[in-house]
Amino acid sequence: LKMVNVPKTRKTFCGTCKKHTLFKVTQYKAGKASLFAQGKRRYDRKQRGYGGQTKPIFRKKAKTTKKIVLRMECTDCKKKKQLPLKRTKHFELGGEKKRKGAVITF
Repeated sequence: LKMVNVPKTRKTFCGTCKKHTLFKVTQYKAGKASLFAQGKRRYDRKQRGYGGQTKPIFRKKAKTTKKIVLRMECTDCKKKKQLPLKRTKHFELGGEKKRKGAVITF
């Protein structure tokens, strides 16, 4: 669970180009939940009327971190792919690299 620093671009294999190309790297973020997804429609229907809360609300949260997912876009064909990383508390995208024997200045 240490600090993770990932460069903003990386060369890796693209399945549609069938060769190694340059990929633009961003961090995955979940989209806005749709009001018309089947589960949401079912939940709203069940909640309607009297009878209080019908489904359990999860309260015993145990995890303190989320797994980091990289969203990579091929610069040639614009195809996107995702790459999951391990859990970490500190994640950095395109930060400066650590040098060996560098003097720490404050």
